[in-house]
Amino acid sequence: MWNNPAVWPQWQSLLPHVFAAVAPDRPLDDVADDVSWLLDRAATYRQALGDPCAPLPLFQRAYALDRDRLGDDHPDTLAKAINLALDLHALGDYEQARILDEDTLARRRAQLGNDHLYTLTAANNLALNLHALGDYPQARILNEDALIRCRRLLGDDHPDTLISANILARDLRALGDHEQARTLDEDTLSRRRQVLGDDHLDTLTSAHNLALDLRALGDLERARTLNEDTLTRCRRLLGDDHPDTLSSAHSLGRDLRELGDYQQARTLHEDTLTRYRRLLGDDHPDTLSTADELAFDLHASGDYQQAYALHADTLTRRRRVLGNEHPHTLQSAKNLAAELQELGEPPQ
Repeated sequence: MWNNPAVWPQWQSLLPHVFAAVAPDRPLDDVADDVSWLLDRAATYRQALGDPCAPLPLFQRAYALDRDRLGDDHPDTLAKAINLALDLHALGDYEQARILDEDTLARRRAQLGNDHLYTLTAANNLALNLHALGDYPQARILNEDALIRCRRLLGDDHPDTLISANILARDLRALGDHEQARTLDEDTLSRRRQVLGDDHLDTLTSAHNLALDLRALGDLERARTLNEDTLTRCRRLLGDDHPDTLSSAHSLGRDLRELGDYQQARTLHEDTLTRYRRLLGDDHPDTLSTADELAFDLHASGDYQQAYALHADTLTRRRRVLGNEHPHTLQSAKNLAAELQELGEPPQ
């Protein structure tokens, strides 16, 4: 439902009434279950629109209401914890999301066992945060186990199985196993097209991920074609400022640069970076990834001083946001050293 933009206008028309019904100054103790549910659904809708900042207080309030009334182990509390952690992840607060997901997974395993769908969802979400924090091997272990269980319990074509496959392919790509990632992403994209259709947001995610694999394997023309189609669909369905649209534009820009179209890559990355900064802020990991790509565009165009300044700023921010040992921070340090060499300076 939330991945279907066709229903969003209906939710938009209902949203003012929802906010009026759950206003904090109203006596709501007798309808706390309904309040918590409405807050969570309204937050999920606003998150689907692509702005993770707006739903955060709604998710936090829904989680607190259920935890205070029902306790930490209640299924409703754990469901709200999952949704809150997803929004924290979208905001780039990976460590807090990880803490919440680890607790949720432990509780669901104890209550429901390893094979319950809710447990597998918690495992996938924790793996997302481990990946974002740079722990690719542990994320892979968790995802491989979840995918095996999903296939056995739900079948190969179930949407939850395909989510698990999509996340595992991301781990494989990060670990350098591009061929296995491509095979998994091609299969997932084919199944999502058959089950969900070409324009479903999950299908577009798979197309984007397959394009990343193709680029890593040197098939730049096919990667560009797939990214151009995905970006066109994202813009039509979601608008220019949605995070999925920006992620697609970021990826297409890299294809263009590697194909030698430096000016078009630079133009696309400059626009994407401006939109990321406005939507998520200067320090968000996705903003910094696009800043990194723009710095490469500048370098490719011979603007070494500006590339150096942007790489240096990105490294400073990544150290603060992700820590010194995160793979992205280490890559930024390597990028800056290369710029220093290009400028005739000894690497520091």
